[in-house]
Amino acid sequence: MTTTQPWVKNYAPGVPAEIELPTDSLVDLFDRAIAAGGDAVSCEFFGATTTFRQLGDDVARLADALRRLGVRAGDRVAIVLPNCPQHVVAFYAVLRLGAVVVEHNPLYTAHELAGMFADHDARVAIAWDVAAPKLPSLDHVIAVNLLDAFPRLKRLALGLPVKKLRATRDRLHADAPGTTPWKTALKGSRLTASHPRPGLHDLAVIQYTSGTTGNVKGAMLSHYNLHANALQGAAWMCDAVDGREVNYALLPMFHAFGMTLYLTFGLLKRTRLVLFPSFDVDLVLDAAKKSPPTIYCAVPPIYDRTAQRAAERGISLASAKFCISGAMALTDDIVARWESVSGGLLVEGYGLTESSPVALGNPFAPTRKTGTIGVPFPSTLTRVVDPDDPSVEVPAGTPGELLIKGPQVFSGYWNAPDETAKSLLEGGWLRTGDLVIVDADGFTTIVDRIKELIITGGFNVAPSEVEAELREHPAIADVAVVGMRDGSGGERVVAAVVPTAGATIDSGELRTWAKERLAAYKVPREFVAVEALPTSLLGKVLRKQVRDQLAARG
Repeated sequence: MTTTQPWVKNYAPGVPAEIELPTDSLVDLFDRAIAAGGDAVSCEFFGATTTFRQLGDDVARLADALRRLGVRAGDRVAIVLPNCPQHVVAFYAVLRLGAVVVEHNPLYTAHELAGMFADHDARVAIAWDVAAPKLPSLDHVIAVNLLDAFPRLKRLALGLPVKKLRATRDRLHADAPGTTPWKTALKGSRLTASHPRPGLHDLAVIQYTSGTTGNVKGAMLSHYNLHANALQGAAWMCDAVDGREVNYALLPMFHAFGMTLYLTFGLLKRTRLVLFPSFDVDLVLDAAKKSPPTIYCAVPPIYDRTAQRAAERGISLASAKFCISGAMALTDDIVARWESVSGGLLVEGYGLTESSPVALGNPFAPTRKTGTIGVPFPSTLTRVVDPDDPSVEVPAGTPGELLIKGPQVFSGYWNAPDETAKSLLEGGWLRTGDLVIVDADGFTTIVDRIKELIITGGFNVAPSEVEAELREHPAIADVAVVGMRDGSGGERVVAAVVPTAGATIDSGELRTWAKERLAAYKVPREFVAVEALPTSLLGKVLRKQVRDQLAARG
């Protein structure tokens, strides 16, 4: 029970110790939102708006199109899209059939996508037409041209410069021959109301992550997990009013944080989703003049850039009341800068893909403690244990590995029982791989990571994945990839490289080569030539020593 835990007294007024656990699926959540929302705006995209009623109609039509393509309950369907109205439709159309959404970053390379598709074996994809040519051979692809969701120029009311709009359109547009266009897929009939629906504990999403053990694998998230986390988020932001909040979709919906903020919590609270395919601070501030945000959740660099630019342009963000930062450490300077232009507190939260993702957060109250990741969410328990023996709890105030238990914790990794066994302990406790200290009030501070993931720009990078690709280059004999702290509170990816005999390290050439095999955020910003890498007695590269040596070089 969470009601007796010491941290509950630090919750903001009105936040319950426990939520009422969900009893139905995300499809039922969606249907309630559509019925209650009616002709109110559900999505806004460069000034074009979609009502809840229209959203429901589009989902019914796409679901039937997918049914006609042979998609059945339990089938995996890949979504390879940036933030756009079509992403919202695709997500719920797949779920309506009882099928399983598999989210993918549309900027991944063909090489990266191939490994994931081989694992989940989706035969149908809904993809941005720019990304469609990178997909492996599939039975069918529904191709999305983002320009279809743009408003006509004469109706654009955001004051967006025409040249900038055209440049944006040109960047997003590409042909994807051999696929069904999105518009064609939506011209057919609606799925019948009698079509079987998913159950509460059915699998809803496979979300690929480097996870708590560093290897890329698919976290299995059920309707129950995701619905519960949406309810936990609603409890945490208990002052948010159903149907009245404007929710800026700045984080990618193919990321667990964005998925929950916009696709589940956003629908639960019937927020107006203002969608951005990528973060452009001036486009965001232009939108803020017309549709001021009330929910503005992001990562520290976005808060910092937005606050600075808003001050430069004299644009008020006083409407922003609910602001949660995640993915990397939040500094006092960023908090002060953001709160000088916004209308609410900026608080830090914590989660993992495996916890749907949010598990802890700072309260929207004077009890918040900047520099910590906060206290457990409602209906969430934590333990701090010996990382070498997780059955043993460490004394209060002593560093140990954070364990999490709650309705948002996943059931395991797709096709990876051994990896599941490493992360999920008896009783449903999730090993996070993070070393923390918990104070007397229950506030948790991360002090180190057992896992060696690099967090850059809010994304996780598994060093072993990058190293495996770099070792294929003929000039590289060995390599260690580490994260080095930068001024934003995040990390930059750096590769310490041992050259092959007679080779020289050309950073520009290596970076170009790596970009063909890895998503841009995984490509090292620096390549540092070294004579040898420090190793253990068993020959394992000691990344912490590599990081220390690079730091000593300055």
